[in-house]
Amino acid sequence: MARPREFDEEAVLNAAVECFWSRGYEATSVRDLIEKTGLTGASLYNAFGDKRAFYQRALDHYVETSILDRIRRCEAMAPREAIGSFFAEILKRSLDDRTHRGCMLVNAALDVVPHDPGFQDIVAGVLTRIEAFFLGRVRAGQVDGTITLALPAEDLARHLLGVLMGLRVLARARPERALLEGVVSPALALLDAIETARPPRCHVV
Repeated sequence: MARPREFDEEAVLNAAVECFWSRGYEATSVRDLIEKTGLTGASLYNAFGDKRAFYQRALDHYVETSILDRIRRCEAMAPREAIGSFFAEILKRSLDDRTHRGCMLVNAALDVVPHDPGFQDIVAGVLTRIEAFFLGRVRAGQVDGTITLALPAEDLARHLLGVLMGLRVLARARPERALLEGVVSPALALLDAIETARPPRCHVV
């Protein structure tokens, strides 16, 4: 019969997220994780496996409690409001991030994915989920008239995903309000673009 774990798994995963997020995967040692989580080496390996497996659990935990939680909250809003609120929260998190850690998922895409095809699938899956959120909100907004029909919903969703990724990378190196807001504002304005009817041509008699 397996013995019950003698630690708070969520607290340990939160500590691991902070460790990997602050230092990056390569720079984080098993000793760092032991010190941060308070687990012994044996307990860490028994519960989570090796460093790579522990990183995957930590990244999954970050995605679930940060990215997917935000998506779920925004999906309950009106379409155009949902997209605006999503980016407003990202802007706030980016500007409040005094250590310039950025997004753990984006960091994984830049630091880990190039050397680990397994993590490429993981990160790609989350990016697909974010794109699906944008696509769903854009389509709903095009139906209720709050989002332009001038561009296909698929193109707008991909554009928003690209803006999000660029924003999170910029925030690590240049976390300046004017810069970050200047990236987001045109993307949101594009959603609100209104097609105007062409004036009738004047025929010279």
